[in-house]
Amino acid sequence: MKFTKMQGCGNDYVYINGMKEKIAPEKKPALVREMSDRHFGVGSDGVIFINDALKADFEMEMWNADGTRSEMCGNGIRCVAKYVYDKGLTRAKEISIISGGQIKYLTLKTGTDQTVEEVRVDMGAPILVPEQIPVTAAEGKAQVVNEPIEVDGKTYAMTCVSMGNPHAVVFMDDVEHLDIEAIGPKFEHHPYFPKRVNTEFVQVVDESHVIMRVWERGTGETLACGTGACATAVACALNGKTGNRTEVKLLGGTLQIEWDRDKNTVLMTGPAKFVFEGEWPDADL
Repeated sequence: MKFTKMQGCGNDYVYINGMKEKIAPEKKPALVREMSDRHFGVGSDGVIFINDALKADFEMEMWNADGTRSEMCGNGIRCVAKYVYDKGLTRAKEISIISGGQIKYLTLKTGTDQTVEEVRVDMGAPILVPEQIPVTAAEGKAQVVNEPIEVDGKTYAMTCVSMGNPHAVVFMDDVEHLDIEAIGPKFEHHPYFPKRVNTEFVQVVDESHVIMRVWERGTGETLACGTGACATAVACALNGKTGNRTEVKLLGGTLQIEWDRDKNTVLMTGPAKFVFEGEWPDADL
């Protein structure tokens, strides 16, 4: 089975052309765990299958490194766009990709070698209704903005946003020295989050720049999270910490995020890059 390793701001996934490579659904969780393993496999934050779609140009079928499904990945969807264009599966620079039942619209920017180097994604409207995120905190309120959450005996303030997957954004003065390996899992599995949660720990630099570290459910700390950057930008605006345009600096790179509040949609712009290609033993399938 052929695969391609790609990354967006260091958020790396294994990409498989599901239109050519047919894998039985029941075998996918184990395959994903094996391929994602950074010691015995390819090494990645998960596996993404690129499939045919009826309601969009392509489908992104996303799996976390632990073999569980996820609805959306902002960095992953940019890499899917690069894959389908650079591999000649489309010649269009305006495409649609469905993931987790939601369609996203992407604009591709090519470089001098005519391969995709940057992608802008219309990530759609941020979801702020607690039941739809889902989060059970702040019962009876329309939004979960600057709400207290107790984790490991300490009270934090969180703002919850879904960008097709659930996020809790927590502001702090210093993210560099945060022991994310200790605190991340406790947020992820907190009883407030029935489907677990991705947690963004954010340090505001000024009204248009923030620094973010992320703990992704099912994966752990990653170098970047596109949906997390979008959720962070929305949370920053809701809390009056930035304007509607925010540059989000991640461990693996920088994303430009704009919340168009008139249209109520979030636009994310960032890079997508190939790393290497290879073949996985068919015997494991």
